[in-house]
Amino acid sequence: MEMKLTIKRVPTVVSNYQEYAAATAGERPRAGCGRDCLGDCCLPDSKLPLYAFKASPKKPSLQEDASNDEFFVNLLLGLWEDRMARGLFRYDVTACETKVIPGNLGFVAQLNEGRHLKKRPTEFRVDRVLQPFDAAKFNFTKVGQEEVLFQFENGGGDDSFFVESSPISVADRAPNVVAINVSPIEYGHVLLIPRVLDRLPQRIDQESFLLALHMAAEAASPYFRLGYNSLGAFATINHLHFQAYYLTVPFPVEKAATKRIFLAEGTMNSGVKVSKLMNYPVRGLVFEGGNSLSDLANVVSSACIWLQDNNVPYNVLISDCGKKIFLFPQCYAEKQALGEVSQELLDTQVNPAVWEISGHIVLKRRSDYEEASEASAWRLLAEVSLSEERFEEVKAYIFDAAGLVQSDEEEVSEDEDATYTPVSIAPPAVAEGCLVLQ
Repeated sequence: MEMKLTIKRVPTVVSNYQEYAAATAGERPRAGCGRDCLGDCCLPDSKLPLYAFKASPKKPSLQEDASNDEFFVNLLLGLWEDRMARGLFRYDVTACETKVIPGNLGFVAQLNEGRHLKKRPTEFRVDRVLQPFDAAKFNFTKVGQEEVLFQFENGGGDDSFFVESSPISVADRAPNVVAINVSPIEYGHVLLIPRVLDRLPQRIDQESFLLALHMAAEAASPYFRLGYNSLGAFATINHLHFQAYYLTVPFPVEKAATKRIFLAEGTMNSGVKVSKLMNYPVRGLVFEGGNSLSDLANVVSSACIWLQDNNVPYNVLISDCGKKIFLFPQCYAEKQALGEVSQELLDTQVNPAVWEISGHIVLKRRSDYEEASEASAWRLLAEVSLSEERFEEVKAYIFDAAGLVQSDEEEVSEDEDATYTPVSIAPPAVAEGCLVLQ
């Protein structure tokens, strides 16, 4: 029997902010271009809220519960709801029907019939993972400042803090900002935009990936995940960004079995452990642990850099408060171009990006939502995956790029087909059947 899920509903109206034009005629003149945007014309002279994160997140002991520190999540969700009350979203995502599909993995299906019509269309080639930044196309410097929740910067100390209004300092570096996704797929859906004024294309480096891990660590909640889509893996904007949102159910990929890949002793200095997913429709690698966030960021970003430099589309899920990373090389767009995806799947209009691959599937047609099953979710996601042969080839290159050497030791013994190591997620502290209740 399928479980229906509900989330808090907040009235909203379709945002027309990003279609701002002559409607402001007659208002008093403002600095810059007059739109209070995130570009060079307006941002350097502005003040925005500032969240300063701790320089080195401590690892919680076995006795500590990381969910006790909920300040970051509560702050972010409160500011997100404020933007909803202002009518800055293109539609009311909290009114979308959501359910957990019966089955072993518990895929989550959402019905969002209007998103593909109201979402910004892709403006670049989908067969190239790396493409130069194009200022003429939509990018986040064109976003209004009222869509920004706060700056997100390293405070340099042992404690985090929040300032309601702080000048933008661009003397040393461009600011990192957290903004709403005006076409959200879930409650609290935001964008982390590293160094927004530097106009970086959608490509991961060690610094940006470490920033994303810091955000996950600050959230200190297993229900708050970050995701990344490369170009060619259904990123729709070629301006460096990560996505994040809050969902109080475990993702199917977090419950999937994994098989540990043993590493040669000389390559284990970072403390990072690597596994591969088992019995899941999309082949992927799982990175966890590390002596520090930097160690984990270095290993995973090195893998991502090899993928993007070699034109292999990929998606990343940052889970378990930044302690567990899922990496998925994928080939769905390539199969589409070659005519190898069935018309039945194409008709669903689902573009399997990081959230869909992780098991949260946004459906555009009511018939697909009502008929959704674990088998149909599996059929869709299986088309995303590399073949076993290609996956092993890519894995070998990734290991070389990340300085990892697989040991000659067997991954598991014959009688241990796979190790079940799901992300530890406590039961949600909300009423039964609800995703969010405040």
